[in-house]
Amino acid sequence: MTAKKGEWLEFTVPSEWQGQTIESLLKMTWGAPKKWLHQLRMEKGVKLNGQMVSWQTPLHPNDRLQLWLYKPEQTDIQPNYRELEILWEDEHLLVINKEPGVDVHPTDPQQTDTLANAVTLYLQTEGIFTKARHIHRLDRDTSGAILFAKHALAGAILDRMLEQRQIKRTYVALVHGILKKKSGTIEAPIGRDRHHPTRRRVSQTGMAAVTHYRVLDTYHKEQTSLVELTLDTGRTHQIRVHMSYIGHPLVGDVLYGGSLGQWSRQALHALKLTFPHPFTREPITCIAPCRDGWFPGALWQ
Repeated sequence: MTAKKGEWLEFTVPSEWQGQTIESLLKMTWGAPKKWLHQLRMEKGVKLNGQMVSWQTPLHPNDRLQLWLYKPEQTDIQPNYRELEILWEDEHLLVINKEPGVDVHPTDPQQTDTLANAVTLYLQTEGIFTKARHIHRLDRDTSGAILFAKHALAGAILDRMLEQRQIKRTYVALVHGILKKKSGTIEAPIGRDRHHPTRRRVSQTGMAAVTHYRVLDTYHKEQTSLVELTLDTGRTHQIRVHMSYIGHPLVGDVLYGGSLGQWSRQALHALKLTFPHPFTREPITCIAPCRDGWFPGALWQ
């Protein structure tokens, strides 16, 4: 059980922490980064039952462990209002259903219309003046679930979980053509396209990239297929590059060989986000409704 108290977050110690010290909880159980731990120690950012104590102090059930997690941080991101569709939230993290046509974060300090600007303002209305930390990214024209951390410790733990593939992301896309195989794996390295500033391409000198796909439905009249995709890696434009590479570019993705048709963006949506909670290990699953007409809503309802 946790409770935000100003810039501090108070944990009521559960029975499973019995016998652990403050230091072992921070280092071993949560895997907090050394640099962050050093800063926390220097700033006297830990209390037990309202008192400064040694980090070697053992924890007992119902103790109140207080951590200075919401220390105000400087940021170049200006707070700006945008309506947010929140899928899941607690004192540590925030999952948002991103709409298409919105950048996740600014490319320069003057840009104020991104998701990070809106999250910054939202956190400030909660009395939180930390940086808005996105754990992963979505392209500007890709919609769906995206995860933010509300403080540096949650951000560090979630970053590590992403590296260890504990955060699972499931996408759906509408692609050109009828796929011959109902499921498969695309394993092809991705690198920059030296002839184009933003495009990526399959390249033997690129970084390893693995995409798994499964056909959900086929539309023979339109000559398109609805596919589910999961990633073992997180390369820039990975799904778009890989599907184009096998001859099935995304509908609307003109950068990689798709045609617009009636859609003004690539038909790609981050449908599901599944991960263990960074502190409680509770399994969390978020389903992000797709608001575009290309995606049949019956699949997520």
